[in-house]
Amino acid sequence: MKVLMFGWEFPPHISGGLGTACYGLTKGLTGFDDMGVIFVVPKAYGDEDQSTMKLLGANEVPVTRKQIQFSSLQSKIDYYEVESGMIPYVDPEEFWKMSTKVVSEKTKFVETNSEGKINFSGRYDQNLLQEIYNYALVAEVIAGDHEFDVIHAHDWLAYPAGIAAKRVSGKPLVIHVHATDFDRSGGSVNPVVYNMEKEGMDAADKIITVSNLTRSIVIEKYNIDPAKVVTVYNAVEPLSQEEKIKLKKGVDEKIVTFLGRITMQKGPEYFVEAAYMVLQKMNHVRFVMAGSGDMMNAMVKRAAELKITDRFHFTGFLKGDDVFDMFRMSDVFVMPSVSEPFGIVPLEAMQSNVPVIISYQSGVSEILKYAIKIDYWDIYAMADAIYGLINYPALHNMFKEHGKVEVDNLLWKNSAQKVRDIYLEVIEKE
Repeated sequence: MKVLMFGWEFPPHISGGLGTACYGLTKGLTGFDDMGVIFVVPKAYGDEDQSTMKLLGANEVPVTRKQIQFSSLQSKIDYYEVESGMIPYVDPEEFWKMSTKVVSEKTKFVETNSEGKINFSGRYDQNLLQEIYNYALVAEVIAGDHEFDVIHAHDWLAYPAGIAAKRVSGKPLVIHVHATDFDRSGGSVNPVVYNMEKEGMDAADKIITVSNLTRSIVIEKYNIDPAKVVTVYNAVEPLSQEEKIKLKKGVDEKIVTFLGRITMQKGPEYFVEAAYMVLQKMNHVRFVMAGSGDMMNAMVKRAAELKITDRFHFTGFLKGDDVFDMFRMSDVFVMPSVSEPFGIVPLEAMQSNVPVIISYQSGVSEILKYAIKIDYWDIYAMADAIYGLINYPALHNMFKEHGKVEVDNLLWKNSAQKVRDIYLEVIEKE
């Protein structure tokens, strides 16, 4: 069984949990002998791990078809032709309308570079919508040039690409909801994003959500048939022996860590307030906010107002080994998310022998037993939990040891098995 999978990011070029989840799932799927994955991203950089699947960059799809030998990769890369009938658009409705009819010689075509390729930044910037629909144009070409059995599109950015591939191939479409705009916006949804999400859900033959929390949002907010929506929880990659060796504490002071985007969805302000409360009771502790986001300056300002900046540190965005180095130095990890569809980071912390405190408003709270759970807004409960884990070794060791065992059993191969079963179900219905 071959899967044509569309995503927006892939390690090591990631900005959050989406790329990490895509990597773990594809690795889990290709662990089955009968599975093959073609993973498509807007922009391929060339340093991605392709040991278990084929990665295609939409930015490497030119106007002529040819094969080029890359000596550094020791493999052939296929380039695919973009039909000249592809045209630009003014808005989503006009795009789909115009892209399905024959055009005259005066038609203005999609802009390409000197090699006939569409440029993609792969970033989340002001040109995002333009890139999403350019991505869908290239998805039509890729779908027409490949043999596959099922299409899998990750999150709203890739839904139009998945729809385009389905229209060309007639193959079943599975979409993966890692988050909705209700999570990202706190309820003040962007109508353009909502409509794109809704179109993807309506077009899909099956919808995978990362938690029952997200499944409820999909059913209730997007009016989707419950029978169409199934939950498959995320997981973690087992740590290599080398990584396990590095997971040793390197400083004497206690360190409490927040690691994630510093934005409203993640509840960073509650972490700052809880830190202040703990520091009123003890001084032998440091708080770290690792990440970046639109609330960064506000958090720095609030820490200064509370006069805790000598004990509160901001690292900026961390990725790769830096994440595990941060966990290596941490005694407690806190994820006070206001709305978290799942939340992979607590699992990574538990792998690193770090006890975790998570909000009830996170999808991962549905599956974790050995995590302290609090309401994101309850800074008193958060501060109590932090204080207890720092000052009571028996409590700390219990959550550390049992949490490590618990998370070591949450493997991507198990999640991949459930996704594979979903593929078989939608293929059989063809």
